[in-house]
Amino acid sequence: MTLPLPGLGAFRHRNFALFGAANFLATIAMQMQAVAIGWQVYDLTGSPFRLGMIGLAEFTPAIGLALLVGPVADRFDRRRIMLLALGGEAICALGLLFLAVSGHAAFWPILSIAFCFGVARAFVAPASRSMMPSLVPPELLNNAVAWSSVSWQVATIGGPALGGFIYLAGPDAAYGTAALAIVAAIGMIALVRYRRAADSIRRVAIKAKDVLGGLHLIFNHQVLLGAISLDLFAVLFSSAIPLLPVFAKDVLHTGPEGLGLLRAAAGVGAVTTALYLTQRPIRHHAGRILFTCVGLFGLCVITFGLSQSFWLSLGALFCGGACDMVSVYIRGTVVPLATPDHLRGRVMAVEAVFVGASNELGAFWAGSMASLIGAVPAVVLGGSATILVVLSFTRLFRKLAKVDKLDTETLGFSEVALGDKVTPAGVA
Repeated sequence: MTLPLPGLGAFRHRNFALFGAANFLATIAMQMQAVAIGWQVYDLTGSPFRLGMIGLAEFTPAIGLALLVGPVADRFDRRRIMLLALGGEAICALGLLFLAVSGHAAFWPILSIAFCFGVARAFVAPASRSMMPSLVPPELLNNAVAWSSVSWQVATIGGPALGGFIYLAGPDAAYGTAALAIVAAIGMIALVRYRRAADSIRRVAIKAKDVLGGLHLIFNHQVLLGAISLDLFAVLFSSAIPLLPVFAKDVLHTGPEGLGLLRAAAGVGAVTTALYLTQRPIRHHAGRILFTCVGLFGLCVITFGLSQSFWLSLGALFCGGACDMVSVYIRGTVVPLATPDHLRGRVMAVEAVFVGASNELGAFWAGSMASLIGAVPAVVLGGSATILVVLSFTRLFRKLAKVDKLDTETLGFSEVALGDKVTPAGVA
């Protein structure tokens, strides 16, 4: 069946359509559950610190298991890993539902379940991202990345709102809906027809030396290291989002409704740009566009920091989200194409930690700097640091800056039949 609309090439492939829908439902469920846990924990404890503990419990497994989940995704069937891990997420949602219905909800049981959910989620991420490139032809990978980005952004914007609305009926309604969404996602993944090449599986038996294979490849491949680390430092220094309540109240003099618009602006900019990229993919000068957009992202952050106009601030956040989406799009295409299939799980696991750490550490950096020098100087300094990173990385990672097309011919590996050894085109 041929879809008549332009830019829907990836959805012509049944397996990707099922995969994309499953990821959308799983992300919606995660966002709804996060909102429900936050409200319930704060109602139970009245402690912002314990809210922070919940976030830490969900993120810690991604770091602690980073060196394990990658080799697992490379050694075993990635579809089965997703099924098992999503099954674990469903059990966690059902556990939260039981606590809510039985009246035994308390902080420590909820914290324990949040940690278990983080463990399951840690296995989903590398298996999912490693599996996607095999569901579409290489020439449609950038289209698949763009639509996946749209799906994720819509889910992260709409999920919390939907979760908050459902929570009005009680935490049991929110947890039950999340569990149903995850079960539906499991059903869709079960229908995906996915088979890895036998030689790809045979060459990756889990050994001690293989656990660090992803790190070894990244640090010896200039394009991979540049793409991942550029995003890490850009987000680390330019995390203005955690300070939005401060800007809304003390700088822009608006209320909760204004804060809601500010928080949504970056996501709307990202979704708009991702939709545009599904219709007009980047065909040339990808490296140059990447560095330009990250630099513009830093400039948007500076503009937001200096602005005293609500509408200018809103526009700066919208444009910043748009620039960030271009970076996500290019990195999301570069990393899988520049990584051989038998190492993809390990590389994706490391990348997930880098991205997650940049968000968590970025929030800490923003809060710490704001407490030392004030919110406005902290944001302006962060945006300026991002621009300096771009200027320095342009020289440090010349091969990334010179990447033209996002295709296997430009980024792919020239493999050598010597066990696990490969000779990548972009190795420094």
